[in-house]
Amino acid sequence: MNVEKGYVNAPIDASLDLRSEILRLKKERNAVIMAHYYRRPEIQEIADHIGDSLALAQLAAKTDAPVIVLCGVHFMGETAKILCPEKTVIVPDLSAGCSLADSCPADEFKKFVDAHPDHIVVSYVNTTAAVKALTDVVVTSSNAQKIVNALPRDAKIIFGPDRNLGNYIKSTTGRKNMLIWDGACHVHEQFSIEKLLELRKEHGDAKILVHPECPKPIRIIADKVGSTQALLTYAKESESSKFIVCTESGILFQMQQQCPDKEFIPAPPEDGTCACNECNFMKMITLEKLYNSLLYMAPEIKVDAEVAREAVKPIKKMLEMSK
Repeated sequence: MNVEKGYVNAPIDASLDLRSEILRLKKERNAVIMAHYYRRPEIQEIADHIGDSLALAQLAAKTDAPVIVLCGVHFMGETAKILCPEKTVIVPDLSAGCSLADSCPADEFKKFVDAHPDHIVVSYVNTTAAVKALTDVVVTSSNAQKIVNALPRDAKIIFGPDRNLGNYIKSTTGRKNMLIWDGACHVHEQFSIEKLLELRKEHGDAKILVHPECPKPIRIIADKVGSTQALLTYAKESESSKFIVCTESGILFQMQQQCPDKEFIPAPPEDGTCACNECNFMKMITLEKLYNSLLYMAPEIKVDAEVAREAVKPIKKMLEMSK
């Protein structure tokens, strides 16, 4: 077994029915498979639970399964392990990272926090465990507005790392004393306002769905700004039959599954190299890697015990405030 590349690099018999074998191994290991909405369709199809970052954290905290296979990016596996230190948490490819988390190195963020000791530190869940350990309360795009609104009105706040989500929350909550870390998600940064306006002109009856990690010009022309779960719910409940979607294209699978009679048009990236905007990290986990991870029970997420002790506090506070 070789895990040097971040995943179990072991040969697989080509005659195997991977789906059946994964289900067999899952039962044998007494494991639960969780997948983010942005994952490949075949991963979503085989998962026990599918959701956004908040839902996955809530599910991890509640599950009785001794083994969690988290088909998400690295920070999601860390969050599950922090909440469930007694469980085995596996991410089938540890090199599935996050550009947003990478934009907020813990040592630099600590200097920023130390320079503003009178501020409440609010960190987006898309951060490393080390950054969460420096945080007072974690948020997701689903609950950020609710949690920030629950803080004292005169509180001084540090919000990191996403500048687009931070500025969106600052405007929707009317907060004046909010310092925002200058980080961003490369996927949501790449949407083009020009191409989006062209799509709207071509599909005049389409509703525009936008994730709050997108820059302000994109958010301004949206019919709905919200988390992946909120956009999915809006599409299900809307009387409209056509939508232009400005977030990672993996959500289109669930949108089409849950709304088979509606049309979903992915907004393209600014460079126009493809018809939709994909996160390479989110597409790194395959059925082959999932199978090998269950077969060899690797690679396993590990979090430093001291970091985990501090990081669990703001995560649990988020879960409590999200009720």
